Amino acid sequence: MAEPADNPELQAAAAPASASGEGSEPRPAMRGAFGQVPIEIVISVGRARPTVREMLQLRRDSVLALDRRLDEPVELHVGDRLIARGVLEELEGEQAGQIAVRLTEVVDLSDGL
Repeated sequence: MAEPADNPELQAAAAPASASGEGSEPRPAMRGAFGQVPIEIVISVGRARPTVREMLQLRRDSVLALDRRLDEPVELHVGDRLIARGVLEELEGEQAGQIAVRLTEVVDLSDGL
């Protein structure tokens, strides 16, 4: 998988936000009504490339190997655009058992999606 240095979009944003909360304020353009429009973010944990024959043989309890390891980051996409990478986590408290993504790299979205 490409590292932030290999991806110019992720390179500038690979450093985590500071403890002071820098980067947590919405961008000026996102404060208006447009910022209220919901979007769908797809989390990609990996890809499988079975043959058609292998796909047709899939049954309940079949195991489909992916091209990533458990310890590798997942990718977040809006449409076809990679917007971030992160690690899967399990939430605690009232949301125990629900999975979430802790972002480790975020693209610079100042030019929009």
